[in-house]
Amino acid sequence: MFTGLIESLGRVESVRTSGEGASRSMRIASPVGAELRPGESIAVNGTCLTVTEADGDGFSVEVSPETLRVTALGGLAAGAPVNLERALRADARLGGHFVLGHVDGVGRVIALARDGEFASLEVECPAAVTRYLIPKGSIAIDGVSLTIAGLAGSRVRIQLVPFTLEHTTLGATQEGGAVNLEADVLGKYVAGLLGGSGELSDMVRLTEQP
Repeated sequence: MFTGLIESLGRVESVRTSGEGASRSMRIASPVGAELRPGESIAVNGTCLTVTEADGDGFSVEVSPETLRVTALGGLAAGAPVNLERALRADARLGGHFVLGHVDGVGRVIALARDGEFASLEVECPAAVTRYLIPKGSIAIDGVSLTIAGLAGSRVRIQLVPFTLEHTTLGATQEGGAVNLEADVLGKYVAGLLGGSGELSDMVRLTEQP
């Protein structure tokens, strides 16, 4: 489990394809590697991966065929910056929101408009994500915990503060770029309890039953 508070920006050093392109091994340069051990989990652009090797200069991870299919990691090449977060410790503050590192879908950047030191990010979301979004709710974009400023159909708008622009990859996003999306897990559980309907009236009826 993660919080969506990015600890460090890493950089992809190498990408090695294996098994007829079905999976990939990535080496990521980051001082975070000094604190990792093989078998630990780490979120790379919001995707929970298992560390296979680690040292003071970085670490390696394996990206499975399923992960390549449902995330934007397949588009990473050597030199690409990535958001990194180690797994949440039980005694740590939860400063963002509950992030599992299980990507729900890949979104497309519509625009990144600067507003002084701030910026407005607009992303087109697939239906698998949109159904769980609410105004002022939470969403993880490339692993970054963010508050939804506005919703218009399948498009979500986020206000990015200067710190986020400087310390994550979101400040360098380009129109048309792919981003990993994870909806708030609490919303997904509520929808599951309602049989997938997502109707608030259903919840009201449940609470009124004796």
